[in-house]
Amino acid sequence: MALQKTDKIWHKGKLIRWEDATVHVMAHVIHYGSSVFEGVRCYAPPSGPAIFRAQEHIQRLLDSAKIYRMDVGFGCEELVTAMTDLVRANGIWPCYLRPIAFRGYGDAGVTPVNCPVEVYVVNYPWGKYLTQDDSGVDVCVSSWTRIAPNTLPALAKAGANYMNSQLIRMEATTNGYAEGIALDANGYVSEGSGENVFIVRNGVLQTAPLGNSVLPGITRDSILKLARDLGIPVAEAGIPREMLYIADEAFFTGTAAEVTPIRSVDRIPVGKGDVGPITRALQREFFGIVHGTQPDRFHWLTPVPVGSKQPVGV
Repeated sequence: MALQKTDKIWHKGKLIRWEDATVHVMAHVIHYGSSVFEGVRCYAPPSGPAIFRAQEHIQRLLDSAKIYRMDVGFGCEELVTAMTDLVRANGIWPCYLRPIAFRGYGDAGVTPVNCPVEVYVVNYPWGKYLTQDDSGVDVCVSSWTRIAPNTLPALAKAGANYMNSQLIRMEATTNGYAEGIALDANGYVSEGSGENVFIVRNGVLQTAPLGNSVLPGITRDSILKLARDLGIPVAEAGIPREMLYIADEAFFTGTAAEVTPIRSVDRIPVGKGDVGPITRALQREFFGIVHGTQPDRFHWLTPVPVGSKQPVGV
């Protein structure tokens, strides 16, 4: 989806023009991929714009930065406020938010001793990801393995990790699939290029544990909470590749993908090839909360105080 510019971008405590948010070609991040970031959605329930699990997203950003020894210089609440301020200033919702911290212009070597950490928050309109309807997507098992333990930290949402994701997604797209699912170094199901993977088998909802090189997804955690609340049995356990072929249901979760059904894997239909009842129930609960048709019983939504402003939308 083409990027749609907005008016303002938040940079280290100030709102600046979109055109002024530039990076020098010798910035450390450009040469070495030294960034950590988040993807966050702001929804538009009837009560007004609200950011989904804002604190959890920002805490994961700070955790990612800590793993990479990056001093962000801002706390969780400051960055949450930065997101709400930016949405209000640009007057655009629903929207996607991209908080990012990266090493800027300084040393030319790998060790970033004198490279300042730059912190930005951007927001822009963004619709559905992977598919524009609800019929599900056709995916493949990628030939690319997900990053192995003790190579790049899978628990950090770092820009460098997404070079691996690009290979997974480009291969899938070239071969006519919407997305690829990568296996971990031991051959167990890990995740998609930018999504966590869930399957349903005999009424049990299952997803890979964090030890299988998966990002601790915020939407993943939300679905686990919803499932337990609905009384659906849940297991976080290793998933053999062939389980994808014999699963009754399967779906992706992620900020961009939200809850996207998987219709087939390697051209083998998942279940009957349509959206299963557990997937549908979880979708209904998730979208009900974020769109304001159900109570926010988990307190996941952070309201954006906008006064009389009206949304521009997508």
